[in-house]
Amino acid sequence: MSTAGTRSPAADVATRVRYLLRIADTSLVLGQRLGEWIGHAPAIEEDLGLANTALDLIGQARLLLAYAGELEGRGRSEDALAFLREEPDYLNATLAEQPNGDFGDTIVRQFLLDAYQLELFERLATSTDARLAEIAAKAVKETRYHLRFSAGWLVRLGDGTAESQGRVQASLERLWPYTRELFDPDDTDREIAAAGIGPDAAALQAAWSARVDRVLSEATLRRPADSPYRWYGKQGRHSEHLGYLLSDLQYLQRTHPGASW
Repeated sequence: MSTAGTRSPAADVATRVRYLLRIADTSLVLGQRLGEWIGHAPAIEEDLGLANTALDLIGQARLLLAYAGELEGRGRSEDALAFLREEPDYLNATLAEQPNGDFGDTIVRQFLLDAYQLELFERLATSTDARLAEIAAKAVKETRYHLRFSAGWLVRLGDGTAESQGRVQASLERLWPYTRELFDPDDTDREIAAAGIGPDAAALQAAWSARVDRVLSEATLRRPADSPYRWYGKQGRHSEHLGYLLSDLQYLQRTHPGASW
């Protein structure tokens, strides 16, 4: 991040918009995934917890998409950006679009992203972009709750029965490779970091890794080994799952263009 008396290079508008969309789309897609659990969670408290988290994530996405649309200057509203883009135009982390699977799969996915988003939003709250810092400051409070929920369940499942531990360990092994994308910087990430708008990827990864390791230890789960990674949703290269998710997310707007309620 920039320091007092130091002038950081400016990031151009297109780069800033891309960066905002990456954060917004991750929250939007993850919120949509969690919404699929409503009425299907193991108990009413978990149903409400997942629904509340989904609403928080969609609220974050709305603020970020509205800001991205204003910066872009093409007249696209938050709704247009949320519902009327093509699949390659979404820039969410690929981990967010992975299917819900069973409750353990969802908790592992949620925990990995909650830990990431908390580290990210805590740093964005001191961004040189005042509007982004304001949005991040609000998101930090919500994300702390999200992480308490997912980490608490991860510990219960991991340090529970032999079956629950085995199943969440398998979920962790399946989903872990997708975390690599979160900390693999490209030109957009580097330009944003140089301008003091967003954090350095290496510092973010170190803090995330330490937080994740503490919870995994309490949950008696093994940290998977890193492995090759092929998808880069933040560059519009998604897994096969996003298209199906978007068909649900976009259905009403595409069926009834311009409708409001």
